[in-house]
Amino acid sequence: MSERILVTSALPYANGPLHLGHLAGAYLPADLYTRFQRLKGKDIIHICGSDEHGVPITIAAEKEGITPQEVVDKYHAKFKETFEQIGIDFDYYGRTSSPVHKKTSQEFFKNLHDQGVFNKKMEEQLYDEDADMFLPDRYVKGTCPECGYGEAYGDQCEQCGSSLSPTELIDPISSITGNKPILKKTEHWYLPLGDFQQRLEEWIDSRKNWKPNVSGQCKSWLDSGLSDRAVTRDLTWGVPVPLPDAEGKVLYVWFDAPIGYISATKEWAEEKGDPELWKTYWQDEDTSLVHFIGKDNIVFHCIMFPAMLMQHGDYVLPENVPANEFLNLEGKKLSTSKGWAVWLEEYIEDFEPDLLRYVLGTTLPETKDSDFSWKDFQARINGELADILGNFIFRTTSFTQRFFDGKVPALENPTEKDLTALKAIEEQKEKINEAYTGYKFREAIAETMNLARIGNRYFTETEPWKSRKENPQACANTLYVCTQICGALSLLFQPVMPQKMHSLREQLGIPHNTTWEHINDHLVPADHLVADHEILFKKIEDDMVDREINKLEEKAKAAAPAADKFPPLKDVAEFDDFMALDLRAGKILAAEKVKKSNKLIQITVDLGFEKRTILSGIADFFKPDEIIGKSVSVVANLAPKKMMGIESNGMILMGEDSNGKLHFVTTDAEPGSPIT
Repeated sequence: MSERILVTSALPYANGPLHLGHLAGAYLPADLYTRFQRLKGKDIIHICGSDEHGVPITIAAEKEGITPQEVVDKYHAKFKETFEQIGIDFDYYGRTSSPVHKKTSQEFFKNLHDQGVFNKKMEEQLYDEDADMFLPDRYVKGTCPECGYGEAYGDQCEQCGSSLSPTELIDPISSITGNKPILKKTEHWYLPLGDFQQRLEEWIDSRKNWKPNVSGQCKSWLDSGLSDRAVTRDLTWGVPVPLPDAEGKVLYVWFDAPIGYISATKEWAEEKGDPELWKTYWQDEDTSLVHFIGKDNIVFHCIMFPAMLMQHGDYVLPENVPANEFLNLEGKKLSTSKGWAVWLEEYIEDFEPDLLRYVLGTTLPETKDSDFSWKDFQARINGELADILGNFIFRTTSFTQRFFDGKVPALENPTEKDLTALKAIEEQKEKINEAYTGYKFREAIAETMNLARIGNRYFTETEPWKSRKENPQACANTLYVCTQICGALSLLFQPVMPQKMHSLREQLGIPHNTTWEHINDHLVPADHLVADHEILFKKIEDDMVDREINKLEEKAKAAAPAADKFPPLKDVAEFDDFMALDLRAGKILAAEKVKKSNKLIQITVDLGFEKRTILSGIADFFKPDEIIGKSVSVVANLAPKKMMGIESNGMILMGEDSNGKLHFVTTDAEPGSPIT
């Protein structure tokens, strides 16, 4: 890791408020890392901004009956306020509708265009005749060709995670009018990613300590072979393509959004009074660039954006992209459309931000999906912050107040137990350092809390309530040691709970410019005055948690009234079309996760007359060993489809309930029986 670090967090779409999933994906991990590196004295900046040119912006504008600019203005202001309230400390938070971003994006495009890198192609795209417009990816819905999910978008299936194009969808419909779109020719510029295949493979192979979920997804894309990706779109909202023959076309959002990191850094440099300073962080090889993102952005930050930077030739490439997986909520997939979300602006009204930072930090979806629940929130606050950390701090400071006039006693003739407890400060500090450096934030937080456990156990074992009468110096030594551990914790927990640890350092009289190097076994000197202070962590009562669970369930009910629980019926199908499907009863004989895939399970099905291999995107809902032996319904005459290098021969029918959970369509018929 270089002495200079540039950290970016994925630009949030300015089309709706921020929720827990956003925080757990890209912002809290980046903030933990940035605060840790600042504590160590590193030259580090954290850059982010609002992504204001995506199709979700225009969809939100249509729903609200306002202009796209009004939408982004509203949510950009909300984002900034919410991030500040939750303690996400950006050095600069920009926006992609700014003049600097427009100029930077157009210059970047022109640079690549003038190098002759783009392919200009005429292709057929989906067009809504009634709306009189070409349909962007997110304006098209249909059935996923990979897993059969009926509500897949034109760019990605949210069920199995497959990257798609609108023309690949089965039975596509326009999200604007509900009509079936036609194919119509249009001309666009494409980045030939296949030309970068070898360079990208060599570069990714050279990256060290990337998460397996990140490198696995990258290699999956590379193994499938890279193809051309459009960098322009037929839209009126976005950065105009800076060419004379490109009227009515804008830069595709995946192309202009990551350039937002560069334009925001330029604006930061302008604000600092040194307009050229941005180049030090983007074009100096002594800079380490680290992107914090969610897993749905891996391909853009690990393949597409690096290809753009490589071709431009003036920029550093990412050293690491520690992408997180998805955060579930109360055991179910987080869904804003179904009201199954906890909005950050609502959380802040009821609870302190540091509590959420701690709990989310302990459950971050670092290598696989994780779950947030209000009961777990309560258990961690009460059992860890209050009973372990808060209790230890209170015991130490209140005992010092009561029996030593608030002054830290001197350490004299320490026992082996005293020295062992003091030594734990340096030992835990090293473990925490290693965890943060390796982007293992859950581990870093756990090891920090372990130091509080060590302190609590030491306090109990030395029994200062007894030794203060029987051996006053032993009591003094206990409080000296415990105060040093409290002091260390006030800094080691600073990246996680900045507000609470600021209060603790004030209580202990530790200067706020104290750094990582100062964390040792004599941080708080003898005779130092410890101030009286209220309890740091109060317990969460059952009624508070019940209220939040009820609120969540009520929002879900409101978002899905009875008439709208399920997607609308598709267009009428002719009887002959239905009869063309050969539905058979089958029995699952074996199942295993598909390597390098988060969603797919490889299933062996007995159809009576033969055994079939079928891939199904159900790994979020079932474990392989749970489905063995199930009797299922199979579409047996689908054309074979190759996914992740495995040929799938058929489709297992599933039903999706109003909560988004999948269920097998079962049958008692013997394997091979026709289903009619």
